[in-house]
Amino acid sequence: MRTKVKSVRQSVSLPAPVARRVRSLARARRVSANRAMVDLVESGLAARERERTAFLDLADQLARAREPAEIARLKAQLAKLTFGV
Repeated sequence: MRTKVKSVRQSVSLPAPVARRVRSLARARRVSANRAMVDLVESGLAARERERTAFLDLADQLARAREPAEIARLKAQLAKLTFGV
C-alpha cells in the first residue's frame, strides 16, 4: 500500500528576477509555479548531496593514498571542491 507524502505549506519570498524565471520555467514545462519550485528545490538538494558524496569519496581516497603525486592531485581536487580554486 502506498503512503501519501504529507505536504507542508511554506511561504517563500523570491527576488523578482528569480520569480520571473520560475514562472517562465513553469509555463515552458506546462506546470504550476509551485510544481516548478518543488522540482527546482529537489534537484538542488540532490546536487548538494552529490557534491557531499564526491567530497567524502575524495577525502577517503586521500586517506588511503600512499604516493606523493597521488596525494598532491587529490589535495588539489579537494581544494577545488572546497574553495573553487
